[in-house]
Amino acid sequence: MRSSPNRLVATIFGAVYLLVGLLGFTATAGVDFIATDGGLLLGIFEVNPLHNIAHLLIGAALLIAGLRNARAAKTVNIIVGAVYLLLGIVGFFLVDTPANILALNTPDHFLHLASALVLLGVGLGAERNVRTDVPGRAV
Repeated sequence: MRSSPNRLVATIFGAVYLLVGLLGFTATAGVDFIATDGGLLLGIFEVNPLHNIAHLLIGAALLIAGLRNARAAKTVNIIVGAVYLLLGIVGFFLVDTPANILALNTPDHFLHLASALVLLGVGLGAERNVRTDVPGRAV
């Protein structure tokens, strides 16, 4: 794992997102599952139970890929990074709308964009000799 930046980043991000997903439930007592306004995690990030589950799923995918091999880690880093980039951008337009089913707030968007930059930067920039598993493409 030390020789693979993708595995290292996927493993660290996976563990952090799993922890954040679990901690999020401490801030969502009494919050509806898909409430557009959630509880505050660390006093900054707004979360609801669906948002917590999303963190758990993303964390699990990253951690499993990071522990598996460089190819899996690179693939998952790129996919999660792309999703976070899209969510970070689109999220700014969802605040205060009924479509905000993850109870996102502005600090969430900046964190998602920062995560996207790291995941995409490592996924696309490191280990260029490692092919990714892209759905629908033969490898």
